Amino acid sequence: MKPLAVCLIGPTACGKSALAMRLAARFDLEIVSVDSAQVFRDMNVGTAKPDAAEAAAVRHHLIDLIDPDQAYSAARFRADAVAAIADIAARGRLPLLVGGTMLYYKALREGLSDLPPAHAAMRAEIDAQAAREGWPALHAELARLDPDAALRLKPSDAQRIQRALEIVRLTGAPLAQAYARRVAAELPARLASIGLIPDDRAGLHAAIGRRFAAMLAAGLVEELRGLRAKYALDAGMPSMRCVGYRQAWEYLDGRIDRGALLETGTAATRQLAKRQLTWLRAMPLDAQFAAEAAALDQRVGDWIAARLEQAAAV
Repeated sequence: MKPLAVCLIGPTACGKSALAMRLAARFDLEIVSVDSAQVFRDMNVGTAKPDAAEAAAVRHHLIDLIDPDQAYSAARFRADAVAAIADIAARGRLPLLVGGTMLYYKALREGLSDLPPAHAAMRAEIDAQAAREGWPALHAELARLDPDAALRLKPSDAQRIQRALEIVRLTGAPLAQAYARRVAAELPARLASIGLIPDDRAGLHAAIGRRFAAMLAAGLVEELRGLRAKYALDAGMPSMRCVGYRQAWEYLDGRIDRGALLETGTAATRQLAKRQLTWLRAMPLDAQFAAEAAALDQRVGDWIAARLEQAAAV
């Protein structure tokens, strides 16, 4: 039988990483990050990476993989995660996948759609058209070519409109048809998925506010200033579209003041959490726990222990 890998997923600021570190006191585990922002080197404050003590106490994987001027993908995540899971399991340890990038988790669990890779010439053509006509006009074109896809996107969502048009133009088919062609490579372990979902939405919002304020106090703006000096970055790069960095970029460019930075960064993080919860409600979970539950460590730990015992008995 394949070994077990446990996934701990939930919205930002719900306590996933802290819980994972506490579980490490009970289980011989290593953590695999499922976070699209933590893959970037030198982006530490705004991505809530493990600090030096946490990294020394528990081995972490899929952190600091690329520079901020590079791009990462769900396909690369899946390949990297599969390799990390296989490596951890081969050494007799428990892989614990922790994070909130739901697209990565979905790609790992379900496989990847057989979609065409990014096509530089096509993207340049779409960008040029957008410069002439505006993204709402391209959204209208997408509505003619693929009404269902257009309904799910805002006319201002340039990144997703670009990709949707790129796929439709390259394949001649609607996105739903393209995504249905799914390629699922076999996993080296059986996934057991735990959803950590807050019952108290107001409490989550308060935690998000405290967390973003703490990031600003810890030097998020100063970190971004250093990144802009070290790398050839622009605001449209995936790294700089990460929540927090996007708003800090606007602050450094003088478009918002410090108060607006705190307000917009907190609001954007709340929207991220809302999207993550929407994804979670549609995902198949093996267990679900309230983030505020009493004796959470014990309850989650007991659930994992029972799954490990079941796996060993087979």
